[in-house]
Amino acid sequence: MTGDPRTGLTVTHRRYIPYAHAHYGGDLVDGAYVLGLFGDVATEVCVRTDGDEGLFASYDDVQFRAPVRAGDVLEATATVTRVGRRSRTLAFEARVVCRSRPDKSASAAEALADPIVVVTARGTVVVPQAG
Repeated sequence: MTGDPRTGLTVTHRRYIPYAHAHYGGDLVDGAYVLGLFGDVATEVCVRTDGDEGLFASYDDVQFRAPVRAGDVLEATATVTRVGRRSRTLAFEARVVCRSRPDKSASAAEALADPIVVVTARGTVVVPQAG
């Protein structure tokens, strides 16, 4: 058998971003909000792969690619790319799948045919030693 069967496992969460989370003009949301979502999907990855919530050790190569706004529905995904003895390397991607349309009305929104990739990153989590 080649490789670890946990490699390639993908976890995805979706979350609506309320207007209370907007910190900047234009209803922009800070990048730390998305990193928090990455922490949530990483936790589920650890539970699924190792039966433990694990601990986030580091982020690597965080790229903020497009703005995140209040009223967006974000999809945050973590995929296991490497399995070590106690560490797991994860690839993260956050996409806007729905966006508000204040140009139409105060409550208008649309599901995007082509999601917008807003943040990508790599990260490392650690889990307790098995056994």
